[in-house]
Amino acid sequence: MSWAKFAIESLKQGKTVQVRPRGHSMKGKVNDGDLVTIEPCDPEKLAVGDIVLVRVKGTDYLHLVKAVNQGRFLIGNNRGRINGWVGHNCVYGIATRVEP
Repeated sequence: MSWAKFAIESLKQGKTVQVRPRGHSMKGKVNDGDLVTIEPCDPEKLAVGDIVLVRVKGTDYLHLVKAVNQGRFLIGNNRGRINGWVGHNCVYGIATRVEP
């Protein structure tokens, strides 16, 4: 995900970003090429179903929060795949708008 590097750098600086991610793993929530607005977030306010820009096991994803447990987040896509658990330090931002 080449777009993720630039988005993460901006989010770490407190900036809101817009990206057009490619792929089909989030079909129905984020379709291939949709314009997605991502804002920095407070991990304590994240909930199941939120779409986040996150790093899981060294790979960056725009995926869903599937579960929350004691400050950790289970990340997965919209097709049933689970990527794994991450801490708050691996969550870079939350999708606040998705447009075709």
